Amino acid sequence: MTATTPPLHGEEEPVARARRLRSAEALQRATGRLSTAATARMDTALPWFGDLTAEDRSWVGLIVQAGIRGFTQWYGGAPGTRVEGADLAASVFGAAPRALAGIITLRQTVDLIRLSIEVVEENVDDLVEPEDAPDVHHAVSRYAREVAFATAEVYARAAEQRGAWDARLEALVVDAVLRAETDESLLSRASALGWGGHEALTVVLGPAPARRTETDVFDDVRRRARAAGLDALCAVQGELLVVVLGGSSDPRAAAASVVGMFAHGSVVVGPVAEDLSGAHVSAGAALAAYRAAAGWPDAPRPVLSSELLPERALAGDDDARDHLVSQVYEPLAHARATLIETLSAYFGAGGSLEAAARELFVHPNTVRYRLRQVADLTGYTATRPRDALTLQLALVLGRQAAAAEQ
Repeated sequence: MTATTPPLHGEEEPVARARRLRSAEALQRATGRLSTAATARMDTALPWFGDLTAEDRSWVGLIVQAGIRGFTQWYGGAPGTRVEGADLAASVFGAAPRALAGIITLRQTVDLIRLSIEVVEENVDDLVEPEDAPDVHHAVSRYAREVAFATAEVYARAAEQRGAWDARLEALVVDAVLRAETDESLLSRASALGWGGHEALTVVLGPAPARRTETDVFDDVRRRARAAGLDALCAVQGELLVVVLGGSSDPRAAAASVVGMFAHGSVVVGPVAEDLSGAHVSAGAALAAYRAAAGWPDAPRPVLSSELLPERALAGDDDARDHLVSQVYEPLAHARATLIETLSAYFGAGGSLEAAARELFVHPNTVRYRLRQVADLTGYTATRPRDALTLQLALVLGRQAAAAEQ
């Protein structure tokens, strides 16, 4: 019977060392043939291999060659001197560009390694002496495990670096939206992050959650957004979590899908923008509304920036004041003078239809009819407290603007 082959670790006897070197030299001479056989097997056994470009296939071939050559060197090395871990990964993948990790998935790489090992094992018995074959087979299995761990390390490191870069790029995109610095480079950066060419998007912002990493928060936001059929870009700006949501023309519904990711406090939603180049308008309105949100402690969550127009106007937001004048006061002034007169009488009477009617010398139903006309023109109903506040501020600001023009 053949003597038991010494283990792969610990001290080796001179005879065992000589047999190992003899087998390693035989395998070294056959490296080219084994690599060719493995590459040929890939064309038939790995469907994805044929879909790669010629350049990428050549890089894969180099990885296979490096793996087989690396095994012969690893097997022939003295125990305790064999490369492992990161050094083993460098010996196998060092020739290939780092970008290849983004072309071939981890699963495909595992299949590639498995196929290469199978080719080597199938040829071992023909390449080494019969008494050396068991030890070589055992070494191949161990080397395969080492390479598998090294492969996982390569992909994990690539994913970590790619994730860190994506996070920085995403922060730049969101920062550009907040600063109104939208240009072609912004669209290109967003596209690199997987952002779709949405025709409708909105900006949502609120307090960032405490005691959670940004990565975890962003992953949860994206997962919830995807479940709602939306794309999401995220960033933390100071104490604010800013989320750009694309794919919905209903800002409140879009924000509702991620509102649970914000800390306690106001969560404000900007108006719908057509695309990223106009997202700064949504972001500006959302920021102004967030700064003024303390004035309405009972605001819904999320709250639209348009619902905070009174608080924004009182806080000095020029956009909110202009909106109240141009979109609320002027339509009333251009419609019928009696609408502004009726509103003034109604508010002056403390919201009493009868008292307003007496002041105007009309029937209460006439007051009701005119208030409905106000609602049709502006979208605000004078009998609702919040809408009444908005209408009253619009009257004040409109009159001030008209006086300033005289």
